[in-house]
Amino acid sequence: MEAARRAPHRPAQLAYDYSLFAPADATAPKVCRDFVRTVLLTLDREPLITPATLCTSELVTNVHLHTKGTAMLRVQLTPARLRVSVYDESHEPPVAPAAAGTACWGRGLALVAEVADLWGVARERAGRFAKGVWFELDGGPLRSPGSGEWVVEATPGR
Repeated sequence: MEAARRAPHRPAQLAYDYSLFAPADATAPKVCRDFVRTVLLTLDREPLITPATLCTSELVTNVHLHTKGTAMLRVQLTPARLRVSVYDESHEPPVAPAAAGTACWGRGLALVAEVADLWGVARERAGRFAKGVWFELDGGPLRSPGSGEWVVEATPGR
């Protein structure tokens, strides 16, 4: 009887780390958005989907438009933080140009800066990839497995 009252088994893993390689193709932003969305849905982190997919799309689109090379997407999730890094093969640092009036381009990094809690350029290389641009979001509320209740965890220093 005791076993029947326990919450469903869920691994005690606290950190998740997923990677995806995206070819130099116009479909890469959508594939990467869908990947991030799937990871967050699978790990019960629905509140992070909209900001995470928006920022992911902007960073992967920049790789597609400005480097013409393969991108590597890395999704790291802990109870407190989501970090998404997009690596590319270019040695050129990202540039956030000032968007001109009604221009349809030039707002991607400014949008990431507005939506994400933190963002920056990775100092480390990742294999053949020369640089990575990343963003972080607070982990958001966690649902206790089987309870139907939301548990909010505070992020230290925020």
